[in-house]
Amino acid sequence: MHPETAPYDQSLLDVGDGNLIHWEVSGNPAGRPALVVHGGPGSGSSPHNRRFFDPEAYRLVLFDQRGCGRSTPHASDPAADMSVNTTAHLVADMERLREHLGIDRWLLFGGSWGSTLILAYAEAHPERVTEIVITAVTTTRRSEIAWLYEGAGRFFPEAHDRFRAGADGAEDLVRAEDMVAAYSALMNHPERAVREKAAADWCAWEDTVLSMEGKGTPYTDRVDDARLAFVRICAHYFAHGGWLPEGALIRDAHRLAGIPGVLVHGRLDMAGPPTTAWELSRAWPGAELHMIEDAGHLGGERTRDLILSAMDRFAKG
Repeated sequence: MHPETAPYDQSLLDVGDGNLIHWEVSGNPAGRPALVVHGGPGSGSSPHNRRFFDPEAYRLVLFDQRGCGRSTPHASDPAADMSVNTTAHLVADMERLREHLGIDRWLLFGGSWGSTLILAYAEAHPERVTEIVITAVTTTRRSEIAWLYEGAGRFFPEAHDRFRAGADGAEDLVRAEDMVAAYSALMNHPERAVREKAAADWCAWEDTVLSMEGKGTPYTDRVDDARLAFVRICAHYFAHGGWLPEGALIRDAHRLAGIPGVLVHGRLDMAGPPTTAWELSRAWPGAELHMIEDAGHLGGERTRDLILSAMDRFAKG
């Protein structure tokens, strides 16, 4: 990994609807522009991602999507208006941030939900994207949501029963979208204790799905307001299928023709089975897919090495 770097510029950008998104820039002010798009949705940006980029070669932008990280209003506050927090809003925010920073075109990097948002942005603004690097490929299709919150329960039936029971009054629900909607309702409950329990139950399930990767409990490890915002935003997005027509991102991947793409996906990804990465690679002219046999959703050493290799290659233009 490249050395730790600190941002040389950061601020809040007014993107409308009462929302301010936090952004920061590190690396070389004259370097190749790149944007890190975090996952979740609602995870917030991580300084660890700076280490994938050579600070001498890249002008690197990180930002917190609406409602999380250091952006305001924070989704942990029940008064935060979630009706103005959708995929279309986030795509528009990215474009406004690009213009604000005076960037003509940039490389996009992210994984999991970040890959969905990257694809949505790039298919809407292909002329603004130089390259794309994606890990843990997801497109937030309803079928993918159904797998994560229902289908994966076939491997973890005990934990899934607890997750189902946590959806107040939804113990007998069959469809994953109904359960996710039930959790979304709980995350908008006026009592903090109700929201905290729902968030804990949600994160316990997310960690169970990744438990065979042996990397601890990354979701449960989120604390206090960060956990509340994460689950509220996730449930909000997934209850609406990410506001995307089913299969649209793969259907419209032809719009990415001419944009070099690197897809890195773990064969053992229980949260997002490899079929999505495979389908996207076939629909995107010029994309290269690396399937990592011994990695899951969180990746491993081979995942890291492939990301670093792609970034070093693209740094040369």
